[in-house]
Amino acid sequence: MSNKHISERYEFRNIKQNEAEEAAEIERICFPPNEACSKKHMKDRVAGIADLFLVAIDKENGKMAGFLNGLATDDEILKDEFFTDASLHNPEGKNVMLLGLDVLPEYRSQGLARELVRRYLEREWGRGRKEIILTCLESKVAMYEKFGFKDKGIAQSTWGGEEWHEMGVKNQN
Repeated sequence: MSNKHISERYEFRNIKQNEAEEAAEIERICFPPNEACSKKHMKDRVAGIADLFLVAIDKENGKMAGFLNGLATDDEILKDEFFTDASLHNPEGKNVMLLGLDVLPEYRSQGLARELVRRYLEREWGRGRKEIILTCLESKVAMYEKFGFKDKGIAQSTWGGEEWHEMGVKNQN
């Protein structure tokens, strides 16, 4: 799917306060229970850091097809606490820790995840962020490398009892 077609099919915007439950349900579908953000934590994120969400809304049916969300901080390493404590968000933080990239199964393999990441990076670079950092399973490293992220090796995070790779992409401006 071309960028033009994606732009015609989806509306990209910040999350709305009344969409926290929908986001939590998408998270439940996209991640195993040990990794997924709880409904409570998703509501806390939406309440406190809605401007660090980017959602894709299917224009045909009004359904949220996917989203990307993060937390700004001056930290340079993603800590497990970021997943559960939205109060750690610093609006002026130089870095963004990505907490989740979620695309519903019926919307996958169409370029939507790539477009969410591209738009998110562009927006955050425009806000003066220095680096975007995430953790992912080894099986997702190649995908994030295609999006421009560099593998920093095994992460300190043990969220969900998994071994994660820490990935980062620096602002080149």
